[in-house]
Amino acid sequence: MSERWVIHLPITAPDLLRARIFARTAARVLVRLNARVEPGGVTVSAEDQQGVRHWVFCDRPLPGGARCALPTDHLSPCSSRARPSGR
Repeated sequence: MSERWVIHLPITAPDLLRARIFARTAARVLVRLNARVEPGGVTVSAEDQQGVRHWVFCDRPLPGGARCALPTDHLSPCSSRARPSGR
């Protein structure tokens, strides 16, 4: 049996964009509280299609072992630090 457990925390949002924004925000807050939070693995799904998941973070590997912390659909170069969205 695995000694790692995964927390599934259903939170609703009115659409995919806002679900991704909320998930990014929640992951960034939680990672400050506990280093075991893996933001790169965060996904969102429609309530009635939970098997169809949409990635929240890009999570591409970067030089030096870091991962990209930007949203999945970013157009700028990958970065290990999130950039302000301007919203």
